Amino acid sequence: MSTLGRTRRGVVAGLGAAVVAATGGTALADPGGRTLQRDVDAVRATGVTGVQAEASTPEGTVRARAGVTDVRSGRPIPYGSYFRGGSNTKTYVATVILQLVGEGRLSLDDTVDRWLPGLVRGNGNDGRKIKIRHLLQHTSGLYDYTEDLPFGSAEEAAAHRFDHYTPERLVRMALAHRPGFRPGETGPDGKPRWSYSNTGYVLAGMLIERITGRTWEAEAGRRILRPLGLTRTAFVRAREFPRPHPHGYQQFAEGGPLMDITDMDYSWASSAGTVVTTAADLNRFFTALIGGRLLEPAQLAEMRTTVPTGMDGSFTGSRYGLGLLWFPLSCSKAGFWGHGGDTPGYMTRGGVTPDARRSATVSVTTQLEGDGGFREDATAANTVRNALCGR
Repeated sequence: MSTLGRTRRGVVAGLGAAVVAATGGTALADPGGRTLQRDVDAVRATGVTGVQAEASTPEGTVRARAGVTDVRSGRPIPYGSYFRGGSNTKTYVATVILQLVGEGRLSLDDTVDRWLPGLVRGNGNDGRKIKIRHLLQHTSGLYDYTEDLPFGSAEEAAAHRFDHYTPERLVRMALAHRPGFRPGETGPDGKPRWSYSNTGYVLAGMLIERITGRTWEAEAGRRILRPLGLTRTAFVRAREFPRPHPHGYQQFAEGGPLMDITDMDYSWASSAGTVVTTAADLNRFFTALIGGRLLEPAQLAEMRTTVPTGMDGSFTGSRYGLGLLWFPLSCSKAGFWGHGGDTPGYMTRGGVTPDARRSATVSVTTQLEGDGGFREDATAANTVRNALCGR
C-alpha cells in the first residue's frame, strides 16, 4: 500500500471485473468548466472506472465527472459523492499537532519518548532520538509498516481485507525492521534524508491522544471540521462509508483485471490515511489552511518549511513540510500546496495556490498498475495544475 504517489505499486491490489464504457459528464459552470471536463475525460481515458473533480476559482466553482459509480450498474458518478482521501489525512493530523504547539502544550523538538515512553525501541529504533518534527516531515528514518501489509496479491487482499489493526500493532510491525537512517540525518549531498513513512503519522495520532486525552479524530473534528463546516468529512477506521460513494477498483498486474475493493476495514490506515471526504470539503480545508484560518503565522511557517522529497512522476520537484507538500507549477514560481493520497481503489490529487484563491481536487476510483498507473497519476496531476493555472 502506498498512501502517497507512486513510489511503489502493487502492494494493495485487486481481483477481477471488467471496465465498462465511459459515461461522460458535463461541467456545471464556466469559465473553466469545459477545460476541466476535457481533463477529466483524459483521466478516464487512461482506463479508470470513474473520475470526479471540482475547482474553486475567483470566477466561480466548476465540477466535472466521467465514468461510472460501479461497473455493474453503469450509473454515472454522482456529483459531490464521497471518496477515500488516503494520506490527505496527514495534513489534518499535522494541523492538530501544530495547533497544540501554538498552545504551548508540546514542542516540535520534543522527542517521541517524552510522550510515549519506551514505545519506540529495538532494532536500532530509539524514540529518545526521534523528534515530533521528524515524524511530521518523514525524516525519522522509521520503516513504513504499510510495506508489510498482507495486500500484495489478489489472494491476500481477499483473505485479509477485513483484518483489524490497532495503532500499537502497526508500530510493532515497523519496529521489526531497522530504520533506514538516523533521525534528521543529512545525506552525502548535504540535504536531509527523506523517506515517506506512514508509521510516523500513526505515532502522531497516538501523541495527540496522549496529550489531549481525546482521540485524534475527536480533536480534528473539534478543531477543524466543525469550525470550517466540513459536514461531509469524517475519519473512518472501520468499514463504514457514507453514501453516495463510487466503488473503488484495484488492479494487481498491468493490464490485469480489477477488484472491487470498496468494502474494507480501514484500521490499517489509522491516523495516516482514514479520511473520507468530498472534493468540495477537501478544497475548503486546504484553502482555509493555506489562507491562515487554522494556524497562527509561526506554526503555518513551520508547516511550510520544506525539504526535497526526491520523488518522481507527478511528485517530481516536490518538497515536504510538516504534513504538507509543495509542488512546482509552470504558470507560477510560487508553485502550489497540497498533499494527495492513495488507498486501495482510490487516488486523490489536489492543491491550492499560495494566495488561497484557487483550489482543485481530483478523485479517481481506480488504482492501475504499471504504465497505466503512471499515466493515470500524471493525467490527474495535470488536471489539478491546469485548474490552478486557470487554463
